[in-house]
Amino acid sequence: MSSTLREASKDTLQAKDKTYHYYSLPLAAKSLGDIARLPKSLKVLLENLLRWQDGESVTDEDIQALAGWLKNAHADREIAWRPARVLMQDFTGVPAVVDLAAMREAVKRLGGDTAKVNPLSPVDLVIDHSVTVDHFGDDDAFEENVRLEMERNHERYMFLKWGQQAFSRFSVVPPGTGICHQVNLEYLGKAVWSELQDGEWIAYPDSLVGTDSHTTMINGLGVLGWGVGGIEAEAAMLGQPVSMLIPDVVGFKLTGKLREGITATDLVLTVTQMLRKHGVVGKFVEFYGDGLDSLPLADRATIANMSPEYGATCGFFPIDAITLEYMRLSGRSDDLVELVETYAKAQGMWRNPGDEPVFTSTLELDMGDVEASLAGPKRPQDRVALGDVPKAFAASAELELNTAQKDRQPIDYMMNGQPYQLPDGAVVIAAITSCTNTSNPSVLMAAGLLAKKAVTLGLKRQPWVKASLAPGSKVVSDYLAQAKLTPYLDELGFNLVGYGCTTCIGNSGPLPEPIETAIKKGDLTVGAVLSGNRNFEGRIHPLVKTNWLASPPLVVAYALAGNMNINLATDPLGYDRKGEPVYLKDIWPSAQEIARAVELVSSDMFRKEYAEVFEGTEEWKSIQVESSDTYGWQSDSTYIRLSPFFDEMQAQPAPVKDIHGARILAMLGDSVTTDHISPAGSIKPDSPAGRYLQNHGVERKDFNSYGSRRGNHEVMMRGTFANIRIRNEMLPGVEGGMTRHLPGTEAMSIYDAAMLYQQEKTPLAVIAGKEYGSGSSRDWAAKGPRLLGIRVVIAESFERIHRSNLIGMGILPLEFPQGVTRKTLGLTGEEVIDIADLQNLRPGVTIPVTLTRSDGSKETVPCRCRIDTATELTYYQNDGILHYVIRNMLN
Repeated sequence: MSSTLREASKDTLQAKDKTYHYYSLPLAAKSLGDIARLPKSLKVLLENLLRWQDGESVTDEDIQALAGWLKNAHADREIAWRPARVLMQDFTGVPAVVDLAAMREAVKRLGGDTAKVNPLSPVDLVIDHSVTVDHFGDDDAFEENVRLEMERNHERYMFLKWGQQAFSRFSVVPPGTGICHQVNLEYLGKAVWSELQDGEWIAYPDSLVGTDSHTTMINGLGVLGWGVGGIEAEAAMLGQPVSMLIPDVVGFKLTGKLREGITATDLVLTVTQMLRKHGVVGKFVEFYGDGLDSLPLADRATIANMSPEYGATCGFFPIDAITLEYMRLSGRSDDLVELVETYAKAQGMWRNPGDEPVFTSTLELDMGDVEASLAGPKRPQDRVALGDVPKAFAASAELELNTAQKDRQPIDYMMNGQPYQLPDGAVVIAAITSCTNTSNPSVLMAAGLLAKKAVTLGLKRQPWVKASLAPGSKVVSDYLAQAKLTPYLDELGFNLVGYGCTTCIGNSGPLPEPIETAIKKGDLTVGAVLSGNRNFEGRIHPLVKTNWLASPPLVVAYALAGNMNINLATDPLGYDRKGEPVYLKDIWPSAQEIARAVELVSSDMFRKEYAEVFEGTEEWKSIQVESSDTYGWQSDSTYIRLSPFFDEMQAQPAPVKDIHGARILAMLGDSVTTDHISPAGSIKPDSPAGRYLQNHGVERKDFNSYGSRRGNHEVMMRGTFANIRIRNEMLPGVEGGMTRHLPGTEAMSIYDAAMLYQQEKTPLAVIAGKEYGSGSSRDWAAKGPRLLGIRVVIAESFERIHRSNLIGMGILPLEFPQGVTRKTLGLTGEEVIDIADLQNLRPGVTIPVTLTRSDGSKETVPCRCRIDTATELTYYQNDGILHYVIRNMLN
């Protein structure tokens, strides 16, 4: 193959009378061989390698390996991928900007040029994670929640405004606009990007990484992208390529159509369950089949959104006529739409009916077999048929009951002067929330139509249900109003509470005081039903033990029924004005009714709402910041603090130290999520973080959330492993972030124990089961452990993003050998760990881990090093990815 393949493949195309240069895959195929049946997602990667070929970071061999993937539908090679842009939200964006500001301080201290700490590719940060449902159920809820959001987060928003002026190519979408993934889908995403380079317009596929795991939603638009940790995103925006192994690609064939009454939510929960069972962690999933011919783009985006829940790196839908139809609907220009079509067809990235790419493995679903579903009570992949929900709830409640040894009777309480009884199984939160579903007009119109029929019949929301509507963009409010459905949702308590993530990320706000008191008094097992994508325990609300994912119309239905024990498939939801029973089938809208409502959605709505997307409200505009290259850190700030990660950094890395005499800080089970490791929700007053805030003069009402405090390492290290539902097996029967300071027996907070170990200069380890670090792409789930002194995590398996984050923070991820677990080894947590010869570490090697038990006996376990690539090893040897980037700048 010619070393000038990049130049040899350069070609031109015409779109709207404009000439674009591009790197042609068909021309490259003359040297590479036939690549027609390469999955479309891998063609996007191949073009990226071709365009960035420089003989160093991208070589002939890299391009050949990717083209040669077709031979075995697999390739063992590391490649360097450079996404076109970076997407952030504010919970992960604030600590990222803190890191960038801290990197400028470090570069300055070490004698470098601070101007080099600047994004080299476009970065969009959408503020969507900060609004909380404090007020609900009335017409003033939105204004009140926005007012509180601005009050609580003024300092954070000042900091982001400083970042916008201090860093180039860095744009902030102000609060109250929408959810980042929905804004990305409806406005930011282009499908094909074009850029003026040396006087030529270059066209290339849109692609991105994002600091939120649900970045994958954009794959529904044919844009390749996925979530990474904030530290990896920071490196990417500073010009560091994303190191990755060429992925396996699982083909998911969709055939047929959804039946009457079945929603996109039912479909995505079914797909999630199937793919989790199939096993797709670290793999691409690409959808194909004749079912796509009629699958709306909003439904595709819903499926792509939940890629983290089924474990894949992404769930990719190739560009086709339906993509173009959506781009026109959402107000994209005719010029862009024509470029997308011309480019995709020229590159073989266009989906044609009957396409059958080569895949590593395949599975198939006839969409006509999908049934009405929820997922719960604690994992998104645990799909439950609608009629089986009471049984599933009873099983989870029985488990809780056996633990608590209590007979849970309904609890009397007073609300607004009226007496009520709160039963076990009560639905206390019903939230239409999350980009997963609020980006989809069909399910939102269905919710509005169901509400209209319910109100017409005289049905009411049960009084203990906290209901809310938090769309992912203002366009949703426009089309619900156009369909005249807003008054009916309002009547049932689903008033607008904000444009943001809210309940889906744990910002559900407090329950009414009488409800909280009744739950605690009766130790009740209550439920939340939400149209979100995650339902991990402790995530939605600390007092809500079971959380159920459902379509927006089912959320409304459960608000009417008010109890998880009611079988919505067979039992009445309530009674009409005549006392007659009303069943779900009586108020469920027909497909024709939904279709007529969806026809009201227009491109003018999108153009109007996104015309001034970066302007913001008057409150946002009034925030004033001083222009400066480095940030003016405030020593008394409880939101923004100079992070300590680069304090002791030198221009050259020190050799990696072996791990001697490490103590186990926590021994954890399966499916420990990043929510368990670094919660995003409320801060308990009696927790280490709560005590820190109170000691710094912060009142409880102003605590805000862990997510909003991620710019302050003092709060976040105290919040590490502070989820109230985490179970450390070193303390059987105890929930919450507790451990023992060994060799002692006293129980104490994980933070307090870690600080004692630091005084003793004792390194720390975490032991875990399968799927460690699943869930959100939360870099503080690696940063927090680093600050606690954790040097190694040994687990049965890791989720993709978290494994990368650990390496990015200089923490060693190791995997037990197949069939070996903490249980088969009989670990108690009292063992001392030694790991030697780390200076000679190599990707994927077997590392002897020596365990010394409390009786002095020793056992060596051969663990697999989960540093998977040479680039990751370089990051680890530099004590983290950002240290490596800084040293590159200095050199």
